[in-house]
This record gives sequence, structure tokens and C-alpha cells, in this order.
Amino acid sequence: MALKISYLLAQYLYTHKRLDLPGIGTFLLDHSVIIDAEHNKHRPGIPEGISFKNDPSIRDSPELVNYISTKAGKMKVLAESDLESHLQMALQFLNINKPFSFEGIGTLIKVKPGEYEFTQGNILSDKSKDHFEKEKHGLSKKETIEDKYQAFLATPVVKSRWRKPVIFLLVLAGIGLAIWGGYTISTNRDGNNEANVPETPADQTKIVPDSSQLKKPDSTPIIKKTNIPADQYKYVLEVAKANRAFRRYKQLKTNEWDVKMETKDSVQYKLFIYLPVTRDTTWKKDSLTAWLGRKVYIEHQN
Repeated sequence: MALKISYLLAQYLYTHKRLDLPGIGTFLLDHSVIIDAEHNKHRPGIPEGISFKNDPSIRDSPELVNYISTKAGKMKVLAESDLESHLQMALQFLNINKPFSFEGIGTLIKVKPGEYEFTQGNILSDKSKDHFEKEKHGLSKKETIEDKYQAFLATPVVKSRWRKPVIFLLVLAGIGLAIWGGYTISTNRDGNNEANVPETPADQTKIVPDSSQLKKPDSTPIIKKTNIPADQYKYVLEVAKANRAFRRYKQLKTNEWDVKMETKDSVQYKLFIYLPVTRDTTWKKDSLTAWLGRKVYIEHQN
């Protein structure tokens, strides 16, 4: 599926000169550039004139779904699911500051929330087109193992809508149990010491007048009050007292999580992250719960 979707996204851009990706933005191809991507076997090496416009507010692209459905010979609901899975994987890479490459178009990397930097890449290769044709007509026995392995590295292979979350959760659960085992031992050991450690004195946290930001002596940012962005959900990872909250915050930051922390009374601290609004909130909550070993829930704006 990875090569098929990647191929079709590039084909759509070459044909329509515009590619809207929900939750990400828009790729534009200069109208002076002519690419006969379907019939010309000897295409130029690098297409000039591809640009990118940040626009995470895009929610759907029915023309793109219809195009994928027609070209791939799938029902629209399955084409939409394939596109959503591919874009979800792209956002997951971008949200942990990893570059994501759209083959035949270019590469995006996150600059700040909702803003990505685009680097123009090579035109869709003949090899990718060959992969697409083989997926439609069947792979040869000799090529099946190698090609499907490469496709697996790019994105999960999905044959039906329900298998993806189930398989992914099983993998996450296995990894999560291993992490949770070591983390539980460490937490139990530290918890005995934490009971004898006094809570952080109130005078160590200074409230800056007319400001929503607090600073702990160790420079850990604490948000006094949050306004949830309209295009994002607030996933609460954990609520804990000061010592554990600050220790957990540092652990997650070390693992490159874009975690934030807030408190109303300097006693209980809430750790949370923002993720884009999508249709699979339940799957995200279950995935985070499996990773962290604690129940994760969504907090809505009061």
C-alpha cells in the first residue's frame, strides 16, 4: 500500500498541479511544468516548480479520494482509509521531528507546531511505477519477499480496516509491557523515598504577573492555564504530585515527546500533549495508554 499511495499522490500532483493533504498543507506544481507521468518512460530527473504551503486546517480532499479510488480500483471508503493511514503516519513522523519524504515530490520536516519546511525532491521514479503495476497485477515469486519488506518499512501493510489498529496495538502492548516493567520497579523504589520528601515549597514557584508561564528552579516550564487550540485535542498523560511529575516530564522530554505540564494549585501537576484532531481518537488514546502504562484521556475546553 505504501508505494501505491506514494505513487498516486505524486501522479495526482503532476496531473492536477495541486495536491491538498488534510492536516498538513498543499503542494503546488508550476503550470509551466509539463510532466507526462503516465506515458513517458524517460522523464527528466528533477521536476522544477514544486512548492509547499502550510495549511493544517484542511480537513478533507474528495477529489483526491476519488482519484485514488479510480486509479487503485477500490471503493471510496477504502481509498479514504488508505489515504488517512498514510497521512497519519506522516504526521507521526513530523510530530517527533523526523523528516517525512513524499516520493516524487519532496521532504517535509517540522519547524514548529503546524508549520513544516519543504525540500523539493526527485520526480517519481520508474522503479516506483513498476512497483505500483506489480501491486495491481501481482508480484513474481522472486520479488515478493524483498518488495513487501521494503513496503513494510515504509508503512504498515493493511488488507482491511480493522487489522491495522489491532496489529499495531499488539506490537505497542509488547513494547509497552517491557517498558512498564522496568518503569514500575523504578517508580516503586522511588515512591518509598518520595513519601518522606516534603512537597515543593510554594515560594519556589514564582507567578509572573499577567503571564501564563511559571518557572521551576530546574527551568521546567509549567503552564498555569491552557487554551486548547481549535484544531487539536489535549491528551492528558498523567496527573501526579510535584516530585513524580517533574521526574516524568524530564523522562518524556528525553525521549523527544512534545509534553507540557500545568498546575492549578502547585500540588497536583498535569502532564499532557497536543495532537491534531482526527477520526481515530480512541486508537490514539489506547496507543498512548499502552506505551505509558497509565490511562490516557482527552480533556476538552471548559
